[in-house]
Amino acid sequence: MRRIGLTGAIAAGKSTVAERMGEAGAQVIDYDKLAHDLSGPGSPAIELIRMAFGNKAITEQGALDRVWMAAHVFAANGKQAVRSRHVLESILHPLIYRAASESERQILGWFGDNVVIVHDIPLLTEVYDELPFRFDHIATVEAPVALRVERMMRTRGMSRAQALARIASQTDDRWRERISDVIIDGSTSIEQMFEQVDSLMSSWRREMEGK
Repeated sequence: MRRIGLTGAIAAGKSTVAERMGEAGAQVIDYDKLAHDLSGPGSPAIELIRMAFGNKAITEQGALDRVWMAAHVFAANGKQAVRSRHVLESILHPLIYRAASESERQILGWFGDNVVIVHDIPLLTEVYDELPFRFDHIATVEAPVALRVERMMRTRGMSRAQALARIASQTDDRWRERISDVIIDGSTSIEQMFEQVDSLMSSWRREMEGK
């Protein structure tokens, strides 16, 4: 088995890379999806979030209000925003890690150890020491800030200031690159990106097979 950590700068193309890895045969554990599932109506995190942030952080349907949280935690500045982010992470992260561990156990039950498992973790750098996993390889998807801002404004409806605030909420690009042994260029054409991903997948399979 090969366990891969996948991370990247916001709007650099990580989701596209993860999708391509899945198409190439990897089993992808999407931490954003886990977080979404764990903060839906009736989920274990909801009452803890309500206690920490109040009813304003919960939608009428009983789920985490992601728009409110994004505005008050990820797009906001100052010490209060940092504290709020830490509180939210202290609630969600242990639940996400537990769910990821269970997902991996299920995958190994299906495929044995003849499988590439990709842990798609947007904030891998920030949580690296917390994770109950160690990786055979870590890949990061990077692109210039100007391109990422343009993408967020075009595809996510953000203002330039909102896009820059989201970028500022992530760790410096150099930290992601420091823990990664693979850097995928998210500014290239989709064909070039897919070619690099397919080459990586082939390399990881050869390692797994001892070739």
